[in-house]
Amino acid sequence: MSKTPPTHARAVIVGGGIAGCSVAYHLAKLGWKDIVLLEANQLTCGTTWHAAGLIAQLRATKNMTRLAKYSQELYGELEAETDMATGLRRCGSITVALTEERKEEIYRQASMARAFGVEIEEISPSEVKQRYPYLITDDVVGAVYLDKDGQGDPGNIALALAKGARLNGATIIEGVRVTAIHHNDDRVTGVSWSSNSGEEGSITAEFVVNCGGMWAHEIGRMANVTVPLHACEHFYIVTEAIPELTQLPVLRVPDECAYYKEDAGKMMLGAFEPVAKPWGMEGIPKDFCFDQLPEDFEHFEPILEMAVNRFPLLAETGIHTFFNGPESFTPDDAYHLGEAPNLRNFFVCAGFNSVGIQSGGGAGMALAHWMEHGHPPFDVSDVDIRRMQPFQGNKKYLYERSTETLGLLYADHFPYRQMATARGVRRSPFHEHLKARGAVFGEVAGWERANWFAGPDQAREYRYSWKRQNWFENNRDEHLAVRTNVGMYDMTSFGKIRVEAPDAEAFLNRVCGNDMSVPAGKIVYTQFLNERGGIEADVTVTRFSETAYL
Repeated sequence: MSKTPPTHARAVIVGGGIAGCSVAYHLAKLGWKDIVLLEANQLTCGTTWHAAGLIAQLRATKNMTRLAKYSQELYGELEAETDMATGLRRCGSITVALTEERKEEIYRQASMARAFGVEIEEISPSEVKQRYPYLITDDVVGAVYLDKDGQGDPGNIALALAKGARLNGATIIEGVRVTAIHHNDDRVTGVSWSSNSGEEGSITAEFVVNCGGMWAHEIGRMANVTVPLHACEHFYIVTEAIPELTQLPVLRVPDECAYYKEDAGKMMLGAFEPVAKPWGMEGIPKDFCFDQLPEDFEHFEPILEMAVNRFPLLAETGIHTFFNGPESFTPDDAYHLGEAPNLRNFFVCAGFNSVGIQSGGGAGMALAHWMEHGHPPFDVSDVDIRRMQPFQGNKKYLYERSTETLGLLYADHFPYRQMATARGVRRSPFHEHLKARGAVFGEVAGWERANWFAGPDQAREYRYSWKRQNWFENNRDEHLAVRTNVGMYDMTSFGKIRVEAPDAEAFLNRVCGNDMSVPAGKIVYTQFLNERGGIEADVTVTRFSETAYL
């Protein structure tokens, strides 16, 4: 061990991948002192070192795009700041559509991207061929091109962030494993550690940040905090050198579950196959460090067959590397960020679903701001760790769901798309009654919820589309029935808070935007507001009595 950890720190960061290095960097840039990052083995040795390093700005929502765009801009400046090569190349990226539905999706994304300030253009199949001459484009129906997207060296980006953190006063120690997380009532107080050389000790701390990557679930359990994620096997190949190959944009062909990256005259082909292979069901080995998993060519072969037809040069080129390494995936394909709901000052930044490099810079910035100011810089509810439920830490649930979530990265992202795996976890007392009346169920927070009711001769299933879906008329009929007659709502899946005290009215009039001074029996629609006047929740409040509300 190069140094012994101190006995006190303002913040202890657990894990030295892209997330931990980014959090340390951004806290140090804010002027925090006494930051200690503890890495059990070596920096980047978990998932970061073997990530594909695709740097994309566009995500599914405005604020996730802001974080990814920030990452791309940060990595562009990091090299000059730290004098460390990050391998960043703004070679652009192309996403192609092979179906009209995929074309609709990527063109909608392009419209959204412009609203977010991301430069993007729709290009024709012939323009794809000009930019990617090796590609078969006969069946391409549309594409988008982002000029400022690109690729980088994941390990070096993380190490540059680590160097930037050190330059601004942070302490980073390798070979030290956190063995316990301490707390007093509802607030974290520090950690215990042991080193690879046999030393042991503890650090009192005001903040602890779980950046443990695929170990984050286990680290969360030390603090009784649920961090639901599961490792899956992620496959890619790297070819031998191709003499005539020139610099190419990053290419995504989601209809074939594939992405392509040119690097140093070789091609990388990676896959997000529809049915993934979860890994590490008995826990991730503690000594897993710069390791890879056994090859499974049979699993990868269908992707490779499509890729050879799409990129014929692959048929003429040898495979230099067949790689299989673990990456962590969450139940809803969104990463975990923020303060734990049940432990103050215990923060999480983990579970990146293969977008750790492109989102890690922004996630670290947002988390550091949150720790400094007590709130994130903007709405990050998409990834807020508080959205997760305790039951989602169940191993069987995570195993089943992770077979699906990896493949959903490149699936058609239709509106109202429902998860297919790990269903039926929570059912209301009305479930069978609703099912008997034709209910088609969706899932929210594990609850099976009747989203619409099929007719007597109608299949009880979603038929997804970017236009009106098959339940549109059913929904119309239901709306009119309630509007003109009477209906019953099953509220089982809604969260409920009971507020009861002599000063309940005054308390709720402070928290709520609307007036709670109403007679018993009244229902008031309102928002819960924070001290900045921002909206924290959208609720209906029912007054039961002089002293009680729901």
